[in-house]
Amino acid sequence: MASISVPPTTSAAPDMRTQLTFLQRARRVTQNYWLRVIVQGLVTIWAVTTFTFFLIRLMPGNPIDIKIEELMRRNTMTYDEAYRAVATMFSFDPDRPVLLQYADFVGGLVRGDLGDSLTRVGVPVTDIILYYLPWTLFCVGTALIVSFALGMLMGLAMGYWRGSWFDNLITTFASTVSGIPDYIIALLIILIFGVQLQWFRVGASRGGVDPSITPGFTLEYIGSILQYAFLPVLVYVLSSVGTWTLSMKSSTISTLGEDYIAVAKARGLPESRVLTSYIGRNAMLPLVTRLAISVGFMIGGSIIIEDMFQYPGLGRNLFLAISGRDYTVMQGIFLVITCAVVFSNILADFVIGWLDPRVRVAKKAD
Repeated sequence: MASISVPPTTSAAPDMRTQLTFLQRARRVTQNYWLRVIVQGLVTIWAVTTFTFFLIRLMPGNPIDIKIEELMRRNTMTYDEAYRAVATMFSFDPDRPVLLQYADFVGGLVRGDLGDSLTRVGVPVTDIILYYLPWTLFCVGTALIVSFALGMLMGLAMGYWRGSWFDNLITTFASTVSGIPDYIIALLIILIFGVQLQWFRVGASRGGVDPSITPGFTLEYIGSILQYAFLPVLVYVLSSVGTWTLSMKSSTISTLGEDYIAVAKARGLPESRVLTSYIGRNAMLPLVTRLAISVGFMIGGSIIIEDMFQYPGLGRNLFLAISGRDYTVMQGIFLVITCAVVFSNILADFVIGWLDPRVRVAKKAD
């Protein structure tokens, strides 16, 4: 009797297991903390860049109109003469639809091309940013590090020995300087120490470096850079150290009431270790995120100070771009500021996780 071969029955179980495994992996990827942070950061950069693109085009005037008014005012030209002169300078068409301009901007951004400056013909925006960004990072970064370090130390001491003469003196100083705008502090320094006391020459303090010195990695050139950056750095430090000090004092006072501080003191640990490892390390946690946010905003907030001292940074170039309605340069600098704020916040998450192990545990649980 011939045996009849029966085809094996296909089981759907392996396929179901494969499908479940794929869904589990996909869900695990979408729930990854750092992936969500990076995606949110990229979406934020795109949204802010798009918003600023259309916002700056709502400003009254355009590069052509601004240049025409400048030629008419400086060279006493008629409108027709100024228009004919300006027509040969710009390749920008103000009547082109904004959506087409946006499409060109996004296409160039994907290729890493920010376009050319509208007012500096033939100069790429990327070259402008790469040349002037290090000056701003050096000046603002130095001031931010100095003011943050001073604020942490003074605020920690004020909170730990609250009510002392040191606390009362520094609180008065910090409350005063934190309420004065940075450009007012710059004016006071110039008027009092430059004009009245003549501790420095006002004209000689404008710029980024002595133009008579040959650029190079020499003590003379480096010393000139430090000399010209001293006043802007001093203004930034004075305008921000008060806020860091008062914030650290408040955070220190809150930390002193925690149970682990009492336990550390009961264990007989040295006062210096309790002050630094237990109080200071935990009190500075709320200020780390604020420090990261300050990086981007200090780059954007350097417009007035850099223009007052003629410091060759991004802030002064942003001021010139706004004055001349140089759309491409404005877009590029705003993009740098946005990226600085977003990625600094991402960096703050890493730093907070390193300072506070409880944050790492919470992220792993997510």
